[in-house]
Formats: sequence, C-alpha cells, structure tokens
Amino acid sequence: MAMRALTSFLQAVGSAFQLLTRIPIPVNIPFTPQVLARSTIYYPIVGLVIGGITASAGWLLESYVPSMPAAVMLLLLWVALSGALHVDGLMDTADGVLSHRSRERMLEIMKDSRVGAMGVIAAAGLFLFKFAILSELLQTGGFHNGAAPLLTAACIWSRMWMVAAIAIWPQARKNEGMGSMFASVKPKHLLFGTILHLALLLALFKLSGFSWAVSGLLIGGGAAVMLVTGLILAVWLSRKLGGLTGDTYGAMNEVLECVLLFAAMMWLGS
Repeated sequence: MAMRALTSFLQAVGSAFQLLTRIPIPVNIPFTPQVLARSTIYYPIVGLVIGGITASAGWLLESYVPSMPAAVMLLLLWVALSGALHVDGLMDTADGVLSHRSRERMLEIMKDSRVGAMGVIAAAGLFLFKFAILSELLQTGGFHNGAAPLLTAACIWSRMWMVAAIAIWPQARKNEGMGSMFASVKPKHLLFGTILHLALLLALFKLSGFSWAVSGLLIGGGAAVMLVTGLILAVWLSRKLGGLTGDTYGAMNEVLECVLLFAAMMWLGS
C-alpha cells in the first residue's frame, strides 16, 4: 500500500513537470486521465521551481549585469523553463478569440499551428511588458529587496489558477485537444492543490524574512489579484468559446504572471 501510494505520488509530480516544463525528468510516466488529474495538485510545486530558478537568476544578475541585458537574459530563462508552452497557448488563443469569428471558427483557428497577426502582437506585448517590469526591478535593486520571493509567488499563483480553471469550467472541445485530457479533474484535486499552494506561499514568505502579518497580507493580496484577473479571463474566454481549452489555460497563466509581477513591482515601489 505504501509503495503504491509513493508510486502514485511520484508519477503525479513527474507528469506535472514533464507536461509544464522542459526540466528533464528521465522516466516513462503513463499520461492516463487519472495520473494527469492527480498531477494538477502539484502544479504549485512546478510554479515554485520555475519561479525559484528565475528569481535566483535575477538575484545573481542584479549584482553583476546591467539591468536591461539582465532583464533579457532573465526573460529568456523564464520562457525556456516552460519551453514556451504557455506563450504558444497565448498566441493561439489571441489568434482565435480576437478574430471575432463564430465559436466554431475560433476553435479551428486555435488548432492551426500557424501563428497569425493577433498571436504575434499578443506575444510581443507580453514580452515587452515582462521585460519592462524585470528591467525596473533589476535597476532599482528589487531582487535584493523582496522581488525574488514575489516573482516566485507569482509563478505559484498563476499555476494554481490553471488548476481552478480546469476543475471549474467546462471543456470547449469534448474529447479533443490537450484540455480534454484533464476531464477527470475533480473539486478534490482543486482543494488539495489549494492547500498545497497556501502552504508553499507561507513557507516561501517566512523563509524570505517577512513577518506573519506581511506574509498574510501578501497571500491575501496575491489571491485577490489572482481571483479577480483569473475570473475575468475565464468567464470572458468561456463565453467566447463555450468553455476552455489547453491553449486558454496557458494564456491565462501568462497574463496572470504579468499582472501579479506588475502588482509586486508597484507594491515594492510604494
């Protein structure tokens, strides 16, 4: 029983990293609906690792590299860790939703591997916005003054919202596409993922030297930003498409990272 539970845990964690990152996990994991459903519980851990690596790099670059080149290097690392998976989802979503066609045509456009004008504009805007924020943080010494844990937290929150979107909103394509692979995700997976992400955030902020009061404030404020932004995006996209897809999960992740990072910059500046 204990061995079975350990195997189930390792498969779930491993599949989360294999699906959402380019971090090498050299084992063969069956991507069954049950394994994928359990893997969503551990998406916040994926966010912790991606955010932690990116934030650590920012902390190091801040001391030795001018802010603008450092921001480019940091942005490239951030994208590389996920293999640009979520950026691809953002571009496909922008091409489809911003085409203002029928629902069926939007979904067809999103399936097309070619990138259109709206996708290019969305990706360019995303990269420019992230670059500007990272450059500002690096120039003002932000990574040595609280930005590192806040960037890490942004990656945790954004992936936690992906779990919520998978569990709450219906699939736009029934039995088709990457999103349909997560049809077995239930509210219990969202509950366990929420508990895990709160524990990770509390540990992160406390280890970073924040007081209990500030840690609580940051968790509450970040959760509010995540919920408001995530709800607006999920409701809008679901109304447009009749549900959500794998591309929209990635798109929401990218937008949430930007909004949360912007909020962190403004909070540190104040």
